[in-house]
Amino acid sequence: MTHHLWMEEEHHAFGDSVRRFLEDEFQPNRDQWKKDGLVPKDFWKKAGEIGILGATIPEEHGGLGLSRHFDAVSFLEQAKIGDSGWGFSVHNIATHYITAFGTEQQKAKWLPDLASGKKVAAIAMTEPGTGSDLQAVKTSAVKDGNNYLINGSKTFITNGGSADLIVLVAKTDPSSRSKGVSLIMIETEGLEGFAVGRRLDKMGMKRNDTAELSFQDVRVPQTNLLGLEEGQGFYQLMRQLPWERLILAYSALGAAQCALNTTLDYVRERKAFGQRIMDFQNTRFKLAEAATKIEILAAFVDQCLAELDQGKLTAEKAAMAKWWSTDVQCEIVDNCLQLHGGYGYMNEYLISELYTDARVQKIYGGTNEIMKELIARSLDVD
Repeated sequence: MTHHLWMEEEHHAFGDSVRRFLEDEFQPNRDQWKKDGLVPKDFWKKAGEIGILGATIPEEHGGLGLSRHFDAVSFLEQAKIGDSGWGFSVHNIATHYITAFGTEQQKAKWLPDLASGKKVAAIAMTEPGTGSDLQAVKTSAVKDGNNYLINGSKTFITNGGSADLIVLVAKTDPSSRSKGVSLIMIETEGLEGFAVGRRLDKMGMKRNDTAELSFQDVRVPQTNLLGLEEGQGFYQLMRQLPWERLILAYSALGAAQCALNTTLDYVRERKAFGQRIMDFQNTRFKLAEAATKIEILAAFVDQCLAELDQGKLTAEKAAMAKWWSTDVQCEIVDNCLQLHGGYGYMNEYLISELYTDARVQKIYGGTNEIMKELIARSLDVD
């Protein structure tokens, strides 16, 4: 099992509580929730009760006031059981937006319910025609008296059908690109003009509630602008994206470890041509490669986390962590599925879910091609 140098007794204790919670509350229901296409609100509330949702939220706003390391522990534990469908990571990122940029009134209003799981959060960035280009969003927020009048649509929104609170990326100045973007908080309950469209049928991540959203003359108070000034949205997004990309990296690390563990269990028991699959040299070499790459990946993302804590993590290094971790994850999962033979293609085996869930990791959070472009830009300087 990978050893993280930053993990101390308190992190291990927290990890133990997360592991027990997932074993008791998630594992017995994972197949049913996969069929349902979402995780129920009661589970969110239970997660809030043991501190998973509010680990890094300040104590004065209902959280535990801990460091991001404790969230990393939760992401690792979730991934290690082979799940990426519970939208906890997006919920977590939303709380960080509010903590980092919200006014004191906004923090007091929204953070306690997010920490307790009473409310579920989503982030609405992507639009049908924009993909990774956040400066080109078309959803508009126009001042109308004391309100914003919002029109537009979003797609691929994690927690979209369940969300009580949405961080909406919108244009408050359509004549500008980055400086025209603002983040506006949308409280969905009873909101006229807001609609959840299709619940999207995905290749993987079947427990993940992913939906299309539409806004037709939706009115929200101007006090729902995140922060104090319009036009700060792109800056706010860029400030939080390194953490989002580290979340994806830790999820990739945990999933790769899960793939290795479940494959080790399989090849030690399964036989072919009179010997264990584990005894074939090809099997041993593939597993040795996977174990080594997992250790290298862990060391790199741990270094990135340390730099994030120190305020030194650059955008290009976060991009390195995102693309390389997800590429390694997909490679390891693919090789582990191959070692299962035909059984790996059967949905009853965990490796099958790990395989279909892994592929999107190269796409969301900024495609890996975009990550490489960001890295290249940092190199193309005199």
